[in-house]
Amino acid sequence: MKKLLMSALLLGGIASSSAFGETIFVTLEKDNALAVVDAAQGKLVKTIKIGKRPRGIVLSKDQRQLYVAASDDDTIQVIDTESLKVVGKLPSGEDPETFAMDPEGRFLYVSNEDDNQVTVIDIAAKKAVKTVPVGVEPEGIAVSPDGKWVVSTSETTNMAHWIDRRNLDIADNTLVDPRPRACAFTDDSRQLWITSEIAGTLTVFDVGTKQPVKKIGFKIPGVTQEKIQPVGIRIDKDRRYGYVALGPANRVAVIDAQKLEVVDYLLVGQRVWNLEFSPDQTRLYTTNGVSNDISIIDLKEHKVLKSVAVGHYPWGLAVKP
Repeated sequence: MKKLLMSALLLGGIASSSAFGETIFVTLEKDNALAVVDAAQGKLVKTIKIGKRPRGIVLSKDQRQLYVAASDDDTIQVIDTESLKVVGKLPSGEDPETFAMDPEGRFLYVSNEDDNQVTVIDIAAKKAVKTVPVGVEPEGIAVSPDGKWVVSTSETTNMAHWIDRRNLDIADNTLVDPRPRACAFTDDSRQLWITSEIAGTLTVFDVGTKQPVKKIGFKIPGVTQEKIQPVGIRIDKDRRYGYVALGPANRVAVIDAQKLEVVDYLLVGQRVWNLEFSPDQTRLYTTNGVSNDISIIDLKEHKVLKSVAVGHYPWGLAVKP
C-alpha cells in the first residue's frame, strides 16, 4: 500500500496502475519507430524499429495486433501487441497516411494521398478489394459507428466525400473550409465533425442531411490566428465533450458537444497533432510533434497531468487496456 501511495505521489497525482494500466503505442515519424508507454507510470518503456515514416495507427478489435501505416514503404504493417514484432503487412496503395477500421473489424479504409483514392482492405484476406477515387490529397477518414458511411476528406479539393459502405461508391460530396484534415463521427452516428487546418475552423455536419449544423472558430489570448490549425478530433461516447488538437497553438480545445461551443483550452506540448481516449474515456492522450512528447490529460478535471518524452515527431497513437 505504501508503495502504491508513493508511486502516486511521484507521478504528481496520476492514478495507480490498477486504476489505469493501459499501454500507449505511439508512431514516431522521424525515428521510423514505435514507442511503447506505460500510462500508469507515465514512462517510455520501449522503442521498436518499424517501417519508414509511420503515421496512422489502429488497434485490432481483439487487441492482439496493431496496424501501422508505413507511409514511405507503401504498406500497412501488422505488429503483435505482445511480442512487439512485425508479423505481417497489408497492401495499402501508395503513401498510406491515415486509415479507419469498420465497426466489425473486418476492413480498413486507407487514405492514399498521392493517388487521390481510398483503398479498401480485407484484413483477413490480406488483400485490397477496391479503390475509390476521391478528391486531391485525401487525408482524414472515418467510418460511422452504424456502419453506413465512410467519409474521406480531401485537403486540396476541400471536400468531404461520402462513401456508401454497401457498394463502396461515392454517394455525395460536401464542400468544407480550406484544407480539411481530420473527421470523426459522434457515437450515435448523427453528426460528423471536420477540422479545417488553414481556415482554423471545426464544422459539424448533420449526417442525415449532410448539411452543416454549426461552424466553430477558435480564439486563444496571446496566440495569433495563423497558429491555430485544427487537426485531430475525439468526441466522447456520451457526446458531452469533444476535443480538437490545435497544432502550433499547442492547445487542445474542449468543446461542449451539446451546445457546440468552446469551453476551455488546455496547454499541451508543441504542435499537438492527434488524440486518443483511454478505454474508460477518463483520460486523453495527445501526440506533440515538435516537442517530441505526449501529454496525459485528466478528463474529469480537464487538467494536463504529465508529459512523456517518446522520440522524434510523434504522430499517431493507439491505447490498449
